[in-house]
Amino acid sequence: MIDRTQDLMALRTLMGEFPVTAILGPRQSGKTTLAQQFKADHFFDLENPTDAAMLADAKLALDSLSGLIVIDEIQRFPDLFPLIRYLVDTHPEQRYLILGSASRELIRQSSESLAGRIAFHELHGFRLSDVQPEQWRKLWFRGGLPLSFTATEDAQSSRWRQQYIATFLERDIPQLGISIPASTLRRFWTMLCHYHGQVMNYAEFSRSFGVSDMTVRRYLEILEGTFMIRLLQPWHANLGKRLVKRPKLYVRDSGLLHSLQAIETERDLMTHRSLGSSWEGFALETAIRALGKRNEELAFWATHSGAEVDLFWQAHGRNWGIEVKYSSSPILTRSMQSAVADLTLAHLWVVYPGQKTYRLAPKVSALPIESVPLQWEYPEAGKQ
Repeated sequence: MIDRTQDLMALRTLMGEFPVTAILGPRQSGKTTLAQQFKADHFFDLENPTDAAMLADAKLALDSLSGLIVIDEIQRFPDLFPLIRYLVDTHPEQRYLILGSASRELIRQSSESLAGRIAFHELHGFRLSDVQPEQWRKLWFRGGLPLSFTATEDAQSSRWRQQYIATFLERDIPQLGISIPASTLRRFWTMLCHYHGQVMNYAEFSRSFGVSDMTVRRYLEILEGTFMIRLLQPWHANLGKRLVKRPKLYVRDSGLLHSLQAIETERDLMTHRSLGSSWEGFALETAIRALGKRNEELAFWATHSGAEVDLFWQAHGRNWGIEVKYSSSPILTRSMQSAVADLTLAHLWVVYPGQKTYRLAPKVSALPIESVPLQWEYPEAGKQ
């Protein structure tokens, strides 16, 4: 089993501070395996008919328990949230670790009922820091979902991902109460792959797919809420320049992106038209996971004249940025210089698939993908 040290440490902290901790993430991302490492006093899996029947009268089942109580697939029983609020308020000896696969609705329901009592931790596939950093090529091609990454060979990994996609569309989506034909949503998801790493043009996409703009937004909301895609919002600042104001879209797991595009081998990927955008999405997701930032704390920046930064965020009272380049030796560009000046960046890292860290300018450094899991040295970078 691959240790997930960073996630374990984050969860221990949250569980020590809140009576209820929620692990949210896509199917088969390792939520149950991670929860089992906390040695629960009581474990309920709501996909297990026996456990589900036990919680048919949830107050009777939970009222007399003490210690750590784990409830898996809690999105199946959203009515449990008000009861859990009552129980943690009246039973201080109880702690809850709840696991779920649908983010937006689950967060809304639990936040309304458990305000001030619950903390959230998102668990996705393996981080680069979970595996050996030099395995980044394997992680990029297969994605981070555990059973895809650990498959004995690429062909097995590819078959698993195809089955995962089918199960997600045919079983998981209907179980969330969403009545969209699996074939329709799969075609939509596949078409989205062509927008991976691009600014989303809703009107253009709705015309291509043959549905209304509102339908496109609804389908995007479903895929975003189930952790399948990331919509990165633009950063707006009063810079006197025409800025891009629509979000950029990324398929979050690179392995699923490749499967949806019928990329079955690494050789297929190296010759595919989506090579650059695939690399951009993988590198950005790796950086975002290393930063530990929520999506609403992140942005991209782009002007209509062509200047851009792939990832922008604020920390320690300063502005920071990442640019991604699929190049063996990236060089300083006018776009980078413009971004550093216009956004007053303390530092801009250029993430690339090489092996050496080197300076491109006083506030710009080339950074190998293998070094991204290292802790960001904000104060030191800010002095450069």
